[in-house]
Amino acid sequence: MSTSVLAVGAWLKNAACLWLNGQAHWSPVHGDLSDPSACEALERSVQVLLQETVDAGAPVRAIAHDLHPDFFSTQLAIATADALGVPAIGVQHHHAHLAAVVAEHGITEPVVGLALDGVGLGLDGTPWGGELLWLDGAQWQRLGHLQPLALPGGDRAAREPWRMAASALHALGRGDEIVPRLAAVAGESVAAGVRQMLDQGLNSPMTSSAGRWFDAAAGALGLCHHQRDEAQAAIALEQAAARGLSRRPDVPPLPGAVQHADGRIDLRPVLAQLFDAADTDAAAAGFHLALADALAMGLITAARQRGIRTAALGGGCFFNRILRERTVRRLFDAGLTVHLPGPSGCGDAGLAIGQAWVAARQLARTTTQTPALETVPCA
Repeated sequence: MSTSVLAVGAWLKNAACLWLNGQAHWSPVHGDLSDPSACEALERSVQVLLQETVDAGAPVRAIAHDLHPDFFSTQLAIATADALGVPAIGVQHHHAHLAAVVAEHGITEPVVGLALDGVGLGLDGTPWGGELLWLDGAQWQRLGHLQPLALPGGDRAAREPWRMAASALHALGRGDEIVPRLAAVAGESVAAGVRQMLDQGLNSPMTSSAGRWFDAAAGALGLCHHQRDEAQAAIALEQAAARGLSRRPDVPPLPGAVQHADGRIDLRPVLAQLFDAADTDAAAAGFHLALADALAMGLITAARQRGIRTAALGGGCFFNRILRERTVRRLFDAGLTVHLPGPSGCGDAGLAIGQAWVAARQLARTTTQTPALETVPCA
């Protein structure tokens, strides 16, 4: 495909990518766009990549970006597109994660895939992050997702896993346990305030994020209540699971995961078993295996229903070795061909190639006057 498209990447671990004559040309990784110096670096990279299109005699035809309107990268993409007189094309975050895998492996047939990460704005305006998608060129559809959990305190819940443990208790109908269980780590008044937020639905948006499910599990097991570093709770949970599997390789997955007809994958019954687990490491391992098995089963079911034999896995949660290896094994055992992210990695640093690929495919469809991009969210 000869279409030249520039994509400006994600908010975290930002990197830009130019899709030129069917090849990816990457900028350096700039870091998180909360840092002004990273924003300045992205601006410089955009100009360098645009010059490459001029030198190649293939002027850029579109600027691709994340859907989130407040991201610096989105605003830069729109301003740059306006200056060049070309369209700015928004690409949903998890669609881009899986499209990155498709682009890197040169996949031409339809795929089903799992995109698992901390957060990305969904089509319904809520934060997504535990997504089962179908992709075919520029078309895609959300087939399923993890059961949403509330984020008490909004973004603060992502920094304080004890809040996600409180959210899990509330979702289990055990809100009366929030203060007795969590006052020691959060303070009684703060824990009571979170209980009230959850009861009243105040400042508690719902999210399907796999990252927040890991936080809830880590908080329930007492492994991490406050995060100083990114993914600290998820890493602590994986380390505990690795210890559990090292001591007992035949640890079974915790039972109770539910596959709903509307595509929701509900692990609340699994989480319920963590709050009073006698063996923290074994429980962490059982949670990992249950999550991987439930996600794999959802994908296998979707693949069979659609006659698809190719699967893609993307998103930062697949840095988790236990989750990745268990999921891949289940998919292989079901006869699926599984593709993982390439050298750019499964996290947000490799997202831009997916944005560029989707935008290029969308432009190609427009050129040939085929139907427009279809995005059909499930419940």
